[in-house]
Amino acid sequence: MAKSKFFGYLGRLKWIKRWGLKRNTEEENVMEHSWQVATIAHALAIIHNEKVDQAQAVDANRVAVTALYHDVSEIITGDLPTPVKYFSKQIQTAYKEIEIEAEKQLLGLLPEKYRPFYEPLLLHEKVDTRIARFVKAADVISAYLKCQQEVQAGNQEFRSALDDVEKRIRDLTMPEVEEFMATFNESYLLTLDELLNNHDPKTSSI
Repeated sequence: MAKSKFFGYLGRLKWIKRWGLKRNTEEENVMEHSWQVATIAHALAIIHNEKVDQAQAVDANRVAVTALYHDVSEIITGDLPTPVKYFSKQIQTAYKEIEIEAEKQLLGLLPEKYRPFYEPLLLHEKVDTRIARFVKAADVISAYLKCQQEVQAGNQEFRSALDDVEKRIRDLTMPEVEEFMATFNESYLLTLDELLNNHDPKTSSI
């Protein structure tokens, strides 16, 4: 059986740093970012499904898996900071072409019989538009949480980024996002002691 380097590449996501143009109090890599986006996207899908009828529901598990793979092309391209990516139309177009080629190269690392299963995960053009909506929203929330954490730690390097991402969240105009932020956002800023102080041992085995 032919050997594949696909998952070997995925394992290197932990070495791809995000927010490379800014001074970070705590570094973030693409692997941990992808996990956070997956958990948030999954929650957004669940919130959505609770608000709509069955015909409009989305597969929350599929949303989560798609989110896990949403940045895998950065194994090849690295993380291009947003200000650079959108600095000009020419750069934006060029980067998109590189991203598409990187996605195809990664897909090609898989044994051919498995590629159809991974196409809708690895190739952005193949992702279901309804699923992509939740993944994108979760990606923006994750960026907000990072900026919020840095500013709370006294790092003003992220102040303008926080304001920008907050506007992007509002512009999403998604009730699922509004409910997630109202319900869960504050907990991301709590210390471990603060989390445990509000913990009721009768409701959990932790």
